[in-house]
Amino acid sequence: MHEDLQREFSLESRTAVITGAASGIGRETACILARAGARLILADIDAAGLAITAGLINDQGGTAHIRPANVADRADVEALAADAAERNGVDIWINAAAIHFAAPMLEAPPAATERLLSINLLGTYWSCAAAARVMQPRGKGSIINFSSTGADRPTPGISAYAMAKAAVNMLTRTAATEFGPLGIRVNAVAPGFVDTPMVSFRYADETGAINPARREEVLRLLSEGIPLGEIGTPRDIALAILYLASDASRHVTGQILRVNGGASMP
Repeated sequence: MHEDLQREFSLESRTAVITGAASGIGRETACILARAGARLILADIDAAGLAITAGLINDQGGTAHIRPANVADRADVEALAADAAERNGVDIWINAAAIHFAAPMLEAPPAATERLLSINLLGTYWSCAAAARVMQPRGKGSIINFSSTGADRPTPGISAYAMAKAAVNMLTRTAATEFGPLGIRVNAVAPGFVDTPMVSFRYADETGAINPARREEVLRLLSEGIPLGEIGTPRDIALAILYLASDASRHVTGQILRVNGGASMP
């Protein structure tokens, strides 16, 4: 690759905050951004998972700082942003923290529904605002939210999750409009189904253990509804995030990048 193209995708000397970095797509994104040269601040409520992610980054020669945080707590998010700004400043902020459950609307547990909305929607809202505050003095930055194919396709059983992700789409566009004059870009990635710990409930038995046969059947059925005929991987999503975090996307804001194999094409 020519060095001018390498520069466009390089994150050398930049600092990225990643919430939800303890597992799944958040962990893979942290590893990819570290390989692109970014310094990482890893946030999650799962301190043990964060330690594993940090270890992977350190093993590949990267730099990662662990900062346990609960995105549903606005004060904790503001403190995370302040800590990150004091450490190195914030160039990139990725809102990967999320939870998921499946239940028909008439049976959805109120407590689980409220917790999902507090993390997936309000957590993203608080994080966008906190990130923009610490980016504003620098006059630049990239915020990347997580949407979902579920925001485009009505799917029985995931009403709360889909509602939150559809709201994240409009939040992304509104934030891009408000923050654009500050030099801050705001975009979102919208994965299709990706086989990560967050969705393992779909093929777990009554004890919570993964049922291999059930997993294989679920993945087979889901892949049949995707034009490219395969389930996405965390790396597929992480590479799209690298694009949105880098100067290669300097003229892109307010967009929902659907990395889903064609599962939705609104």
